[in-house]
Amino acid sequence: LASSDLPMASFEEIQGIDDAKLEVMELVDTLRNPEKYAILGARAPTGLLLEGPPGTGKTMLARATAASAGVPLLYCSGSDFVEMFVGRGAARVRKLFERAARLSPCIIFVDELDALGKSRDAGGGIGPFSRSNDEAEQTLNQLLACMDGLDSSRRICVLAATNRKDVLDSALIRPGRFDRIVKLKLPDTNGRENILRVHCTKLPGFQEGSGVDSNRTGSLGKGRRVDLAAISVMTEGFSGAELEFLVNEAAIRAVR
Repeated sequence: LASSDLPMASFEEIQGIDDAKLEVMELVDTLRNPEKYAILGARAPTGLLLEGPPGTGKTMLARATAASAGVPLLYCSGSDFVEMFVGRGAARVRKLFERAARLSPCIIFVDELDALGKSRDAGGGIGPFSRSNDEAEQTLNQLLACMDGLDSSRRICVLAATNRKDVLDSALIRPGRFDRIVKLKLPDTNGRENILRVHCTKLPGFQEGSGVDSNRTGSLGKGRRVDLAAISVMTEGFSGAELEFLVNEAAIRAVR
């Protein structure tokens, strides 16, 4: 998919993962101002791996990175390359990188990298879907070769996302391929409040306030005003995606 096929995002919309956001924003600067790094002989990273639980904003970070850098985003899922027939997965990888070369500068985003890059030492059973079969190994080897062929002058960066870094092949995540591994965590109380605010302020008529009505059981505000701080305390362990779902469910119930 090209960037026009995947909705863009901005870093302002991304809350609760500030440390990860700062690391990714540095990548944006290398794409926008490569000459600044070339003066000191610094090589822009060719790969950046986003690791974290589902729903923490990995895909959104990739969208915001491409939008902020002003470059196309080529999106694919690791499962797109899983084939039964030898050679097909590797051919798809080659076509992806060939397209990236034509669109350079650009970002390739591989979601669910673990479906494509599982360790070759892991075995994985028998039959056509075994990770030890020829097709799986050829596809992974092609990805490794394509990433080795990238250089900073072409300004192509590979972003990938996984929630299972432990199963990835060690050759894939070494420096020179994925130079940086950015860990995303579930948001803390303050992060959850900011995420709720991003989604709630998009709702017509939303009013934020502080304090709850002690006369109402389970109150989350006073009158028509909602206390997002109170909700953030009650939603410990929620991911950003779950908080977005919560806000949408509240809007649906308000219509009833």
